[in-house]
Amino acid sequence: MPNDGDAREQPVDHDENQVAAEGNEPEDGAVAPEQDESQSAASSTADIENETAGPEASISALEDELADLREQLLRKSADFDNYRKRMQREKEEFAIYANRELLLDLVPIIDDFERAIKSGEESQDFTAFHDGIVMIEKQFISMLERKWRLSRFESVGEEFDPQRHEAMLTEEVPGHEQSMVLEDYQKGYLLNERVLRPAKVKVSMPVPGDGTDTDEASASNE
Repeated sequence: MPNDGDAREQPVDHDENQVAAEGNEPEDGAVAPEQDESQSAASSTADIENETAGPEASISALEDELADLREQLLRKSADFDNYRKRMQREKEEFAIYANRELLLDLVPIIDDFERAIKSGEESQDFTAFHDGIVMIEKQFISMLERKWRLSRFESVGEEFDPQRHEAMLTEEVPGHEQSMVLEDYQKGYLLNERVLRPAKVKVSMPVPGDGTDTDEASASNE
């Protein structure tokens, strides 16, 4: 049977055990080595995933941008094709109707010719028929000059101009120092003061050894 002395010799110091246990626990805010390694590994994995996701996101964004540019290109190409077709159609329509106003001015002249021909057939009067044709021609030329600035020019007696005249025949004429227009086979026309059609003419040619220059020189010496 234990005595009181033995019980006093083996006392349990609860305060020291509690202090020791508390000393083994980590302080507030401190991280255990195993936890620190786990967090470092997780952080490294996250960095690798971010580094991998960055180029993939850039490639995806570039692919989207490329697809958008292709769509814009196709749309612009379709717009341009429609514009080209519209311009071609308008060009064809303009070519068809460009001379509409001129044709409207020519139709009354045709009417006048029909009336003149009919009148000549009925009356058998050549003089009246001739006068009617002359009057129609004058009206026709006047209309062209007034509304369309188309005019005929005279050539006979003018100095030969290759820009205005086309020589069909030539003839040596004494006393002509320069080529002159002798006869007008076909009238020339000007459009807005520019040659639309040159006149077809007969042209004089100076006679070689004509002596005109010699006679003039002798007269001046006297």
